[in-house]
Amino acid sequence: MSYDIGSPGTPWGAAERDAWLARQCKKRDHDTDVVQRVLARPGGLDVVQYGTLEYTTGRWPLLALRSRSGPSRRPTALITGGVHGYETSGVHGALRFAEAHAARQADAWDLVIVPCVSPWGYETINRWNPDAVDPNRSFVPESPSQEAWMLMAWLASEGIRPEVHIDLHETTDTDHTEFRPALAARDGRPLSSGPIPDGFYTVGPTARPALAFQDAVIDAVRAVTHIAEPDEQGCIIGVPVSRPGVILYDARPLGLCMGMTDAPLTTTTEVYPDSPRTTPEACIEAQVAAVHGALAFAAR
Repeated sequence: MSYDIGSPGTPWGAAERDAWLARQCKKRDHDTDVVQRVLARPGGLDVVQYGTLEYTTGRWPLLALRSRSGPSRRPTALITGGVHGYETSGVHGALRFAEAHAARQADAWDLVIVPCVSPWGYETINRWNPDAVDPNRSFVPESPSQEAWMLMAWLASEGIRPEVHIDLHETTDTDHTEFRPALAARDGRPLSSGPIPDGFYTVGPTARPALAFQDAVIDAVRAVTHIAEPDEQGCIIGVPVSRPGVILYDARPLGLCMGMTDAPLTTTTEVYPDSPRTTPEACIEAQVAAVHGALAFAAR
């Protein structure tokens, strides 16, 4: 579980970050998998390019789908995926919801769907961006992540204040084999690694837990895939379970995407596609079910 870049106990400098970046390569195509599906305007939604991601390795459009502009008294629902680009079901869950279900929500919600916040991470199957920065720890003022600050700037410029925010994530076996060891090496710290929860769970913000809302998301997903059980200490990823399949994080100080707005109903989903008890396809459907459960509860 050690890492082959850097020296134990010493944080990375520029040379180590360059060495890490040099080994990254494109494994799938953002244009084919995401851009073309967004440009098809699923659900009759408008396409918005809210920025362009620019690194020495290339340029990528940052795209959102949004209910047609104009006066509206409908509440706003924000759906984000691919904050960690490697988390496939979050990206494709957001796209599938837009394609198959967004039109049915037109009378009830102003939808803002950002299916892939981190296009470079999607293409290279990475948790970080090319600067070895985690976008999902970067939703903070003066963010070090282009992916995070451009999304925050656009939401602010448009006055988008969601009632509901669903941030779609997953955890894969590569968290153990690559991402956690790389994080420990980058920061010069001992490796901290616990078991990956087997199943779906949600993370709510400590400041606004909305536990009945979290329950509704969990209940909607039960029909699609299994819910993660707590460990012997009653925890999931080291955090005490607040409800079956629900834990709470102090989202805003940690710079998490789910903490970037003041939405009263906020959740981060997590699912484990490498589990022998599910499939990657079922995990995509679980993300769609989570969005449905969230919106149905909020519409009560």
